[in-house]
Amino acid sequence: MLKSIKVRDYMTTHQVTFHADTDLYTAIDLLLEHRLSAAPVVDGQGELIGLLTEIDCLRGILSGAYYEETGGTVSACMTTRVETVAAELSVIEVAERLLQGGHHHLPVVADGRLLGQISCQDVLRAVKQFAQHESGLQTEG
Repeated sequence: MLKSIKVRDYMTTHQVTFHADTDLYTAIDLLLEHRLSAAPVVDGQGELIGLLTEIDCLRGILSGAYYEETGGTVSACMTTRVETVAAELSVIEVAERLLQGGHHHLPVVADGRLLGQISCQDVLRAVKQFAQHESGLQTEG
């Protein structure tokens, strides 16, 4: 059953993360290099403190251009109110949250500590693998 597939089985655990004091242009370079639309921001203990999105970066750049300042840090423009999910949540529940919130990915946390991230692509991969497995079982019987 699709509801039995958990976030922990499909989440990305090796990911790009930033610290609040990361230079904004360094963060932008990493987002571009890794083809990411966002990355979590963590503190020294690995606890999630925010999310830096492409939109946050654009906002930071435009704000800097307006005031004729360049650069800055991730903390100046990151999103601090971040919706998160638990590793034990089903991918179906995550799909519903992704759709309702208009998100492309959600950080996975336990006790405030970042464990990974789950994206729309991860959920699609889970559904596809489940469907292929189910169709394989049906044709064998």
